[in-house]
Amino acid sequence: MDFTSMQQKAKRQWELLKNLPQPLIHVGMGTCGKAAGAKEVSDALNQTLKRMHRLGRILSVGCIGMCYLEPLIAVRKPGRPFIYYGNVSPEKAETILGSYLEDDDPKSQWAVCTLGEGKVDDLPAFSELPMIKPQVRIALRNCGLIDPENIDHYIARGGYGGLNKALSIKPDAVILEIKNSGLKGRGGAGFPTGAKWEFAKKALGKTKYIVCNADEGDPGAFMDRSLLEGDPHSVLEGMLIAAYAIGAQEGFIYIRAEYPLAIERIEIALKQMEKYGLLGKNILGSGFQFNIHIKEGAGAFVCGEETALIASIQGGRGMPRSRPPFPAHSGLWEKPTNINNVETLSNVSAILQRGAKWYASFGTDKSKGTKTFSLAGKVNRTGLIEVPMGITLKEIIQDIGGGIPNGKTLKAVQTGGPSGGCIPATLNHLSVDYESLTSAGSIMGSGGMVVMDEDTCMVDIAHYFLSFTQNESCGKCIPCRLGTKQMLDILEDIRSGKGKPEDLELLENLSLTVKKGSLCGLGQTAPNPVQTTLKYFREEYESHVKKKKCPSGVCKPLFHYDIDIEKCTGCMVCARKCPGEAITGKKKAPHVIDQQKCIKCGECYQVCKFDAVLIV
Repeated sequence: MDFTSMQQKAKRQWELLKNLPQPLIHVGMGTCGKAAGAKEVSDALNQTLKRMHRLGRILSVGCIGMCYLEPLIAVRKPGRPFIYYGNVSPEKAETILGSYLEDDDPKSQWAVCTLGEGKVDDLPAFSELPMIKPQVRIALRNCGLIDPENIDHYIARGGYGGLNKALSIKPDAVILEIKNSGLKGRGGAGFPTGAKWEFAKKALGKTKYIVCNADEGDPGAFMDRSLLEGDPHSVLEGMLIAAYAIGAQEGFIYIRAEYPLAIERIEIALKQMEKYGLLGKNILGSGFQFNIHIKEGAGAFVCGEETALIASIQGGRGMPRSRPPFPAHSGLWEKPTNINNVETLSNVSAILQRGAKWYASFGTDKSKGTKTFSLAGKVNRTGLIEVPMGITLKEIIQDIGGGIPNGKTLKAVQTGGPSGGCIPATLNHLSVDYESLTSAGSIMGSGGMVVMDEDTCMVDIAHYFLSFTQNESCGKCIPCRLGTKQMLDILEDIRSGKGKPEDLELLENLSLTVKKGSLCGLGQTAPNPVQTTLKYFREEYESHVKKKKCPSGVCKPLFHYDIDIEKCTGCMVCARKCPGEAITGKKKAPHVIDQQKCIKCGECYQVCKFDAVLIV
């Protein structure tokens, strides 16, 4: 099938779906939605339609980004816009559907927004929601809007148009377009994508490989998973374009086995591509041939590093090697290999279709385009977002994320996953781009963003992230293997009240040694959480070491709870909630805490409405 016929067929199907004479219902069935109960909601919707003897179509779509509202559904009646509902239970879904279809009452009090032409009551449009308005969705352009298991939906919205354009020009012209766009690798290093492709193209040898790095292992990161679950074809098309540009005929998707839904949808997409002549020989009649294989990883964090990833694909232990030679010259089976991450590849087709100048119009002079982030932690609106480079941390946390819950104040935000740094609230004006984050001691990373409030202990946070990277160290080089262990031991002493003043200087020196001496990028960035917390929150370390106190009440050996008898009203709420029965006192009289029984769970501190429970 030629591309024009393929596109016409897909658009006809898309138009039929848009003009469906029955209700159309979208259910967010990404991993986040399923974990929140979307499968049960979908089953309830099916049962409701059957009970009402109504025809209707239910589509499973990917994550639209508003994870804090999962499970999410969108209901559209013929000729009307979609109405989105969040935090939907099976019972709520049944009520909404019955009320809207039988009585034409959409239950607007439960609705979030509308999407499409037309207005429903005073509901805002999806694009006007505070979380959505500042975003520019390029990589996420289809997520939550199409059935990821239907290739025609992807093609109808412009899919494979970038490949068709690429095949009509020379590989050098494709590379030039990517170079002019300013696209940098979104996996963390931020190396210019076009230059990386050019190195691989110019490398000697007929056999070359393309690898998609989908080994997303950062705690709190879910960008790549959501992209592959919601729009796998955008990534696969990017692989095809990259392969054509460098002259590769074979590719691999390296993805951790913990992502079963993403793997399932990639497998479905590959079968559809084969059926449509988008894989194999003579793709779209161009003479270009390419095949893609899936390699499931065992979940080792170090396999996100490209030379360790290559070793794993080849059947070896995932351990980095020294460079040069770089993979572009000697990668898989010592052949020229180009490795890009999921988000990088998902941008490629859009750039080919709309032009390098269009893509470069977003972002800053040195950091072009957009970046996806998984916004998590102590923020009201958690989710998957895509913003133009150059937006500030404050705009992301306050405008998009809706600020900090429960009236708390922002303390820090960590970017770049466990290898990133903790940026204090005083720097929330910082521009989110490669250069600005690096200057603050952090990194862009693959896109994890964890927000912390005033109750967060920064010593504990540094310990948490360092314990992750230390545990995930492959052990090949001494600075990472032993240096991170020594750093972790010092942090454990500080958290338990055994820290000494000289430990802080020792931590700083060890951090520099590990950073300068480690073999790969993962070891070189492992000290970042420690270095940034020492730089910006040194007073917390000093309190732990000198005063033997944890100001945030997190490190249990360094604090205890007490009750201010002047503020205690004797409401008895804390006593009823205490799992250790450590709180005693008569009604309407001040209570006391038995320190021997107190397990320091913090329940009393959380439930007291009179600020009578103190962290001492």
